[in-house]
Amino acid sequence: MKTLVIAEKSSVGRDIGRVLKCSKKLDGALEGGKYIVTWGLGHLVTLSDPEHYDKKYKEWKMEDLPMLPEHLDIDVIRQTAKQYQAVKKQLFRKDVSDVVIATDAGREGELVARWILKKAGCRKPCRRLWISSVTDGAIRQGFDHLKDAKDYDNLYHAAVCRAEADWLVGLNATRALTCKYNAQLSCGRVQTPTLAMIAKREEEIRRFVPKLYYGLTIRAAGITFTWRDEKSGSYRTFKKDRIQEIEKKIKGKKLKIIKIEAKKKKKNAPLLYDLTELQREANQKFGFSAKETLNIMQRLYETHKVLTYPRTDSRYLTSDVVGTIKDRLQAINSGVYREYAAPLLKKQITAKASFVNDSKVGDHHAIIPTEQAPSYLHMSNEEKKIYDMVVRRFLAVLYPSCEYEETVITGMIEGEAFYAKGNRTIHRGWKAVYENPVEDEEEEELKKQELPAMEKGQKEDVSAIRITEGKTKPPARFTEGTLITAMENPVKFMESSDRQMAKTLGETGGLGTVATRADIIDKLFSSFLLEKKGEEIYTTAKARQLLELVPSDLKKPELTARWEMKLSQIAGGKLSDRKFMGDIRRYTVSLVDEIKKGDGIFRHDNLTNKICPRCGKRLLAVKGKTSRMLVCQDRECGYRQTVAKLTNARCPNCHKKMELIGSGENASFVCACGYKERLSKFQERRKKEGAGVTKRDVQNYLKKQQKEANEPVNSAFADALKNIKL
Repeated sequence: MKTLVIAEKSSVGRDIGRVLKCSKKLDGALEGGKYIVTWGLGHLVTLSDPEHYDKKYKEWKMEDLPMLPEHLDIDVIRQTAKQYQAVKKQLFRKDVSDVVIATDAGREGELVARWILKKAGCRKPCRRLWISSVTDGAIRQGFDHLKDAKDYDNLYHAAVCRAEADWLVGLNATRALTCKYNAQLSCGRVQTPTLAMIAKREEEIRRFVPKLYYGLTIRAAGITFTWRDEKSGSYRTFKKDRIQEIEKKIKGKKLKIIKIEAKKKKKNAPLLYDLTELQREANQKFGFSAKETLNIMQRLYETHKVLTYPRTDSRYLTSDVVGTIKDRLQAINSGVYREYAAPLLKKQITAKASFVNDSKVGDHHAIIPTEQAPSYLHMSNEEKKIYDMVVRRFLAVLYPSCEYEETVITGMIEGEAFYAKGNRTIHRGWKAVYENPVEDEEEEELKKQELPAMEKGQKEDVSAIRITEGKTKPPARFTEGTLITAMENPVKFMESSDRQMAKTLGETGGLGTVATRADIIDKLFSSFLLEKKGEEIYTTAKARQLLELVPSDLKKPELTARWEMKLSQIAGGKLSDRKFMGDIRRYTVSLVDEIKKGDGIFRHDNLTNKICPRCGKRLLAVKGKTSRMLVCQDRECGYRQTVAKLTNARCPNCHKKMELIGSGENASFVCACGYKERLSKFQERRKKEGAGVTKRDVQNYLKKQQKEANEPVNSAFADALKNIKL
């Protein structure tokens, strides 16, 4: 008899199959002596569409709402039905005695496999594989410690509740809003509060009134000293006349050094990456979108197998991972990392509280390198950048703290205090791993500088006095990186001052999960609720109107806090899934009723004079994440036309990305600096410059070079001589 293993994706399935020696290829599966490995393509089964329960739901009508089927059914996803049938075929083989669920170790991964088993009607005994990386070693270890699938029943129930609650609330509220205002309006318990956060930030920026502030610096003994208000502790004041009075008072006077304070300080390495922090920094450093970073991470995890599971919300390791650190260091002990990894391999690795904490790890530990040595030849530039970030952070936490001596010199002139600060590095520690480590922002105007030797009581002439001024700045607009961070910790956007609610939001990971936030942001762009200007995110007129029309409860992060708290209780066996769903059904009824009674109005303020070729109505001008489009105002028509698309082609003048406008022979590249070029001319120019070489071409060329390097130098001469008989 054989065991059937169900993985979440084909790449992971093939890795497991190789480890389990399943070499025989089947339709959507691999077979070996003891195991058969098959896989999904993500979800193969999902909740049924509304029309499954009643044909009347094919049309969106307000009188048919709310939709509350007694039981929510599941259906095979049409696009992946072929793979579902392949999995089902293996499930019911007579020589298959049991099943191992090997989908991603988490709530959604549990749902992927359980719904396949439920839809197929399979009741064979099940065990669970729970691993954080897909290296050969991790897979072998995981199969040595398989767990009873029943141990994860509550996790499955929580996953079902999450899916069904989002179906009931999201679909009913979206249909109600769309029918009420005859516009394509979507909402949900995560996307709507996210939209509300961005709108709230925009309102703060609109209301912000900049204020002028002033400061004072002096030069004495070759050092810049900065004035500080001793009462407030601030290095600035909003009163210009006060600064001018101080300037007059100290002019021509000497600075007396009253205090020289030198302290030795330590600074620990930043915590390891979870997905949110990695997405934020990748956006800040490289301009990668949250979705782009997640996709890169998935490839590094599944295809290259050099990083651990990406969808994690923990920044710590568990104690059992410490024993594998040497193997991971050995894997990266080459190239630019050798000088940092080699010294660590000679030392004993101990579990430090700064990066090892079992209590702070949920389903998965922080993102770190695996025991698999990387093949840089097969990595894209983007993959190398993300891999480098993770490796350097991993190395940094294993190095000692950065030690430095901080010196603060305090001087007085006529009762006014002036300060100067300087640092002297004693031991770089973890900062040696980074070429240019990110420094903390300096406190106000007090900047670090090289300080000469000075003594207390010393008096120095003031060589220069300068009044500085600036304006207070409004809050920064969201970028994808900062939005991801805000979604993880949305407490400051709560309307409620309930501490328990705030604590729950913090403990349950905020809005959405590390796995879904990137998709939620992408959905807001594709629904034309958000648009980008450079890297900054703006709400559209459609979004601002939607937030006026949507029930207030759906705009609050507190709703997610309540749901996640209850889902965690269900996963822990402390709350009945039936009770939770009963509450959700009642909430759905009240939500639809509130929308029906609404007296708002939705106006399209982006109508153009261009006519839809399908229905004859005027088209709307909208901005997507990377394109400008014309879409039909009639939601049932659904016509869309791309007007311009942002490309990766760079302007030869200013080197910014250009837009491609038009199609066919009329297609042209246009840059914000004013540069224009027809597509045909652009292609000719690029061809002359040597463009058009693919990554595969480069890889094949490098392989050829490597092969030639390993061959004898005079091989042609040797071949010519070998046939000569002497």
